[in-house]
Amino acid sequence: MFGKVKKVFFNGVFCVLYVSFVAQLVYVLGWSGTTESMVFGLGLLSLEWLILIAARYLSKRSSSGAQHNGNNFRRR
Repeated sequence: MFGKVKKVFFNGVFCVLYVSFVAQLVYVLGWSGTTESMVFGLGLLSLEWLILIAARYLSKRSSSGAQHNGNNFRRR
């Protein structure tokens, strides 16, 4: 039961982060005044994107590791 709630919660959080990223991208591309500020904004967004991907990867890896440990324990 807790696993399902945790899965829905984290998927919801990552969905909000993806929508936020797209909104920031539109803002940087649409309303940045100079080319320098646009490049700086895109650089920060690429860093944020890498962090978001890493968090998603680690979240999935830790949840699958917990599932495997739980299954191994039940077999014994």
